[in-house]
Amino acid sequence: MKLQDLDIIITAPPAPGWGGRYWILVKVTTDNGITGWGECYASTVGPEAMRSVIEDVFERHMQGENPENIELMFRRAYSSGFTQRPDLTVMGAFSGLEIACWDILGKARERPVYALLGGKMNERIRAYTYLYPLPHHDLTDFWTSPEMAAESAADAVARGYTAVKFDPAGPYTMRGGHMPAMSDITRSVSFCKAIREAVGDKADLLFGTHGQFNTAGAIRLGQALEPYSPLWYEEPTPPDHIEDMARVARNVRIPISTGERMTTKSEFAAVLRAGAAEILQPALGRAGGIWEMKKTAAIAEVFNAQMAPHLYAGPVEWAANIHLATSIPNILMAETIETPFHDALIKGSIRVEDGFITPPTTPGLGIDVDEALARANPYTGDGLHLQMQEEPCDYANGNNFEGGAPAPKD
Repeated sequence: MKLQDLDIIITAPPAPGWGGRYWILVKVTTDNGITGWGECYASTVGPEAMRSVIEDVFERHMQGENPENIELMFRRAYSSGFTQRPDLTVMGAFSGLEIACWDILGKARERPVYALLGGKMNERIRAYTYLYPLPHHDLTDFWTSPEMAAESAADAVARGYTAVKFDPAGPYTMRGGHMPAMSDITRSVSFCKAIREAVGDKADLLFGTHGQFNTAGAIRLGQALEPYSPLWYEEPTPPDHIEDMARVARNVRIPISTGERMTTKSEFAAVLRAGAAEILQPALGRAGGIWEMKKTAAIAEVFNAQMAPHLYAGPVEWAANIHLATSIPNILMAETIETPFHDALIKGSIRVEDGFITPPTTPGLGIDVDEALARANPYTGDGLHLQMQEEPCDYANGNNFEGGAPAPKD
């Protein structure tokens, strides 16, 4: 059995587009006709440029190879160009292709992917959700309204979720770490207070920041949030500031989490070694794929740290996250996005029920991809999957940021 053909589908979820502007799906077919699906997460270049990168990685390192030889193909991609170091774009391309290889191997052996990773450690996976607007909420006002956030949190708990994530402390600026505005701190405290009052002890609070603060600002904000006991404080400083994140961890009594923008065990190990985080959040379509994050989970075990796979993408990456989560002992929870398009794209083959995910028992990733639906919704824009703003923090008028892929205005 050898990897033979590659097809790339760039599909766009309908507005408001939870999960990013587009998802890059890869369909890999072997010489004996077995098809595997993968997803490449959040490319740092435009989707058409990324298409070329994915094609190059496949043709250069994987085409004609036995899909079993994942370690060999990883080392080829990791070493490409005489580098042997993490490369976000190359590893993003490889990650989606690697996920497709596992889908192929599971189908060839008529076993779910987690059965090939050491078997089923967990009968079900705890899910968490970001707080999204309810149908009656204004899409612009929602992101700065503690009251609307509390309503959304109560709705999530009513649906069975035991953890909710939110990030009211924007902006997300390309300028690197900044000191938060006092109004951002006040709003963040108001969000935590309102949500905690709405959910009580029925759900954990997960406070996101997307790495926008300098070290002193992250400590200042984190200490203000401590009375509401969030389960984690996500990426309080830029992801490459590992020692600075460790300083935050030593000065804030909230567990630090990070990993959405990291790739390979090398970067995650550095975080653990520095004592910068207790919770790792890899996005499997970027971080090196399933096997590389299985290794990372084992390293995290040694440091008594937990895994919480990240999702701001489509349901193919979500399926990969679930198989990893099923196979490891130190899973904390897995992010999920419930939209009609996410569900329809895999024909409801995996779902959240009462706040938990039951791993599929069907072969491979256990998903049934609606290829026609994916092709019927092509991405026609020119933006990246997610984007940061150029404007600095506004200390006079406050900040209102709707995420990296905000809903289009009428």
